Amino acid sequence: MKLRSKSVFLGFALSLAISGPACSQGFVEIHAGGVEDMSLDYAPEYSPVNEVAAPVDEVIRLAQVSGANGFNRNLKKQKMKNPPPPEDGIHDTENEGTFVLMPPLEAYEGLPPSDFGNYVDWVKAIDEKKLAPRWDRVDSSEEPFVMDMDIVREVKASVPDVIFPHRQHTEWLACSNCHPAIFIPQKGANQINMSAILLGQKCGVCHGKVSFPITTKSCKKCHSKPKPADWQPPLSEATLKNPWR
Repeated sequence: MKLRSKSVFLGFALSLAISGPACSQGFVEIHAGGVEDMSLDYAPEYSPVNEVAAPVDEVIRLAQVSGANGFNRNLKKQKMKNPPPPEDGIHDTENEGTFVLMPPLEAYEGLPPSDFGNYVDWVKAIDEKKLAPRWDRVDSSEEPFVMDMDIVREVKASVPDVIFPHRQHTEWLACSNCHPAIFIPQKGANQINMSAILLGQKCGVCHGKVSFPITTKSCKKCHSKPKPADWQPPLSEATLKNPWR
């Protein structure tokens, strides 16, 4: 009888260690003969639960996606093309300055068109000298530090590899906008995937917000280097260790 009561108490203590607040304080270590002296001050109040019947008020817990890229057109489609600032859902309508801004359809007139984002090819606009981004807020004569260097990121899947052009980015931005907070300037130090980008991380910090969004139409803007003719999908470590016969 004494052995039975010990086993029941031991099972209850273990369940508390796994599912209760004690989980955040570490697991409870129980030794033979020491169960009676163990303190249970940390344990919550226990109330019997009918494990067969479904709860009356079922709580559905959703993933925390507060950092998701809410402006990405792949997640939120615009009702109209380039709406005025007070109607675009981005600018603060309680700020008087929002109503002073020129509507995009007027501001973009004469700029080269694009099929993506706000339908302006901003890189082409700079190349054609239709835009001259100001490098310094105070000194208008300050020249930008432009780095003309491409980085190729090989993709394991059959889609084309990614070419990241530094020139087009550094004509707008200083290096400190991306390095080292978003991207560590070291080969192999950055893990990038489409899920992270769509959640507003890595490339998604800008793309989908202030640069062209990630959609099925814009894939080739980044995935622009075709695979070699003799390319084969990489084999997993398990396959290399135990190849098929």
